[in-house]
Amino acid sequence: MPTTLPENEPHKARGMAESFGVDPERYDRTRPPYPAAMVEQIIAASPGREFLDVGCGTGIATRQFREAGCTVLGVEPDARMADFARRDGIEVEVSTFEAWEPAGRTFDAVVAGTAWHWVDPVAGAVKAAEVLRPGGRLAAFWHVFELPPAVAEAPAAVYRRVLPGFPAQDRPAGPALDGYRPLFAKAADGIGKAGAFGDPEEWRYDWQRFYTRDEWLDQMPTSGVLTRLPQDTLAEVLAGVGDAIDAMGGGFTVSYVTVVVTAARG
Repeated sequence: MPTTLPENEPHKARGMAESFGVDPERYDRTRPPYPAAMVEQIIAASPGREFLDVGCGTGIATRQFREAGCTVLGVEPDARMADFARRDGIEVEVSTFEAWEPAGRTFDAVVAGTAWHWVDPVAGAVKAAEVLRPGGRLAAFWHVFELPPAVAEAPAAVYRRVLPGFPAQDRPAGPALDGYRPLFAKAADGIGKAGAFGDPEEWRYDWQRFYTRDEWLDQMPTSGVLTRLPQDTLAEVLAGVGDAIDAMGGGFTVSYVTVVVTAARG
């Protein structure tokens, strides 16, 4: 998680939360899908196939569940992202999840792909419980990726040069997964406080993807820190990272872990 987010309360950073729609085409083109095994496990653990996708964005996860045989309704606060998703026939209602009106509708699962941290963890879990059928499943999931040191450190060097004092200039110490642990704990704690779910579980899926220089630079501007940088500063960041990737031979492998925090409604 970027260090510019309010400590332990990323859902309050609405400017960043609603900045991703600045280029929905790039976001949809470059953000990786979720492991097929994860999609299959969530469906198998749900009582049926009517799903609600919270913070559906451009519909990356929505399409995966739809292709697996689910009927999926999206809720998305950014109208630009929602409009993009609708181009592919996805039904999307524009709202934050906390303010969304279910109008008596219920679902077999509430899912959220790389989005639940933008939702108040307690209010979101309470709302999920309200719209889930008995035995219905709440499943929030995130990608965590580990970059080669040269690629991870390149933007930090540029930040130090062009944005002195910028909070995200230093690479976090330790494995990337450790940095996400507070986020997973916050989600699980919110589920517990809702008082309507069984014990939260954590599911994990490990995988890898190779990126060329151009593929990684295409994806970088979709990150929360970079979506709001001035274009000239962004260009410097991308140039610095591009030079680092060139020095590595023009490409690199990213190790991903997709983590699901999930619980069934009682």
